[in-house]
Parts: sequence; structure tokens; C-alpha cells
Amino acid sequence: MLSTIDNLREVARRCKSGEPLGDDLAGWLSSSLERYLARRCRTIEDAFGLRAPRGGVPWWLEEAMRQRDAALRDLAAHFFSALSLTARAKQIHALAVRYGASSWLRDHACETIPSAYRGKESEWLWRAFKSGAPMPICERQLRHILAD
Repeated sequence: MLSTIDNLREVARRCKSGEPLGDDLAGWLSSSLERYLARRCRTIEDAFGLRAPRGGVPWWLEEAMRQRDAALRDLAAHFFSALSLTARAKQIHALAVRYGASSWLRDHACETIPSAYRGKESEWLWRAFKSGAPMPICERQLRHILAD
């Protein structure tokens, strides 16, 4: 599924910049669109192979959760590596709740990380919140994420 998303992003990038798609990418795009247009698939997501398994997470949320989880792991590694797993989860949860109730209210509109956040805990909190995945999350879920 991730290769499909990468292909779609590459198609979008090349179309925007006026670059040719190339034979592989053009063939993949045309066959996916033909499957949809010939009604061999109910949705365009099915035609591109983006259907989540029954009861599963949609592709865009899975991607957002991966980004969020990576930002939270980086936060833990940079600032809380000396603490136990439980203590790291407690610290990050407290920071996330505070950030979500205060700074995120104004930061959510920012397209890039505010320069004052670079290298600070707020940088990784901003990344986690900006991912689009649910934030803040409970300590238990944080422990699970940080243990990976």
C-alpha cells in the first residue's frame, strides 16, 4: 500500500512540475484508472489498491499514525532516554496534553515548524500533532509506541 501512495505522490509531483511520468509510472497509472473506469472496482481506492482490510485503518490514517509515532519516539530518544518506559510515557503524555490545550491552538495553522521550536521538545510535539493522527494519546498507548 505504501508503494501505491509513493507512486501517487510521484505522479502528482511530476504533473505539477511538468515532468514526463515515464513508462512504468504511466503504465501503473493508466491500468489503475482503467480498472476504475471499466467498473472492475467499486471505488477509485480499490482500483489503486488502497482499500483497508475490513475493520482496518484507512491508508491516510495509517500513514499519519506512523508519522506521529516516529515523532514521539524521537522525542523520547532526544529528551527522556534515561527514564524508564513508564516514566517516558508519563512525561510525554503530560507535555502533549499541555501542548494540545495551549500552543497547538495557534500552531495548528502553521505549515512549518515554528522556528522557536527547533531542537526543543515542542518540535517533536508539533510534528506529532501535525501528523493528523489522534493526539494527545493515553499513557498506555504511548508505552506501546515507545516500546517498538
